[in-house]
Amino acid sequence: MLPLLAAVAAAAAIGVPGPGTTLGGCPVLPRDHAFNRDISQAPVDPRSDAYVRSIGLTAKLHPDFASKTYGIPFKVVPKAQKKVPVRFTDYGDESDPGPYPLPLSAPIEGGSDRHVIVLQRGTCMLYELFGAQRSGNGWSASNGAKFNLKTGKSRPKGWTSADAAGLPILPGLARPGAITHALRVTVPRTQKAYVSPATHYASSDSSADLPPMGLRLRLKSSFDLKPFHGQALVILKALKRYGMIVADNGSPWYITGAPDARWNDDNLHTLGQVPGSAFEAVQSGPLTRG
Repeated sequence: MLPLLAAVAAAAAIGVPGPGTTLGGCPVLPRDHAFNRDISQAPVDPRSDAYVRSIGLTAKLHPDFASKTYGIPFKVVPKAQKKVPVRFTDYGDESDPGPYPLPLSAPIEGGSDRHVIVLQRGTCMLYELFGAQRSGNGWSASNGAKFNLKTGKSRPKGWTSADAAGLPILPGLARPGAITHALRVTVPRTQKAYVSPATHYASSDSSADLPPMGLRLRLKSSFDLKPFHGQALVILKALKRYGMIVADNGSPWYITGAPDARWNDDNLHTLGQVPGSAFEAVQSGPLTRG
């Protein structure tokens, strides 16, 4: 029991608390939450080379967001926002029941994932849907999750969320301005395991050389940032300090952000100069395997 407790304590101590961030008058998770921890000095994982190789050494960093409709949108609603029914079509047993304070005008992510994300002022509750559709006076979705951004409490072990890893999506989205948190990243293949704060895996592959859900990756301190400027430079500095958290299976090195007219798309495209070999995995804590 003691070694297990020591491992849990070590996982909780990865990096140091950062300044945190706020949105809609709410903390976006506590300062000591994994998304907000400075991991620039955290030790490299012994399997880092294998993890990075599996994601792609020559594949390039890709901003999966832009100035218009490209990315995962979100909406901040008032505390008095009316709650509406939500019907879950696929993973109701791992979903937090409705009603949710989702306006029928809430933006839906384009493409097949169709995420809907709403942050409620005052309560600081985050509501996220996957596979969302407007339905009558409410919504239907494959599944949904609620997160208390003040406490940062994780999902029950084994539960998914609107993201495969069981993580909240909003805290990992890039937004214009200072970035003081880890970014959400997708990788092509993951193993049948997860590491806290993730609570769910989405793989049947037991290979230990594949990254687990929740793995933290960072841009190597030696990577030269001199060719970069503007928003791209802000993002790369954040990737050195706060890194990325593996949240879903998908294209290699795709980091996620919210669409925003303040993004300079040409500047964001310079991130495509960064190869996968410029990243490393940090020790992220004990794995929960399937």
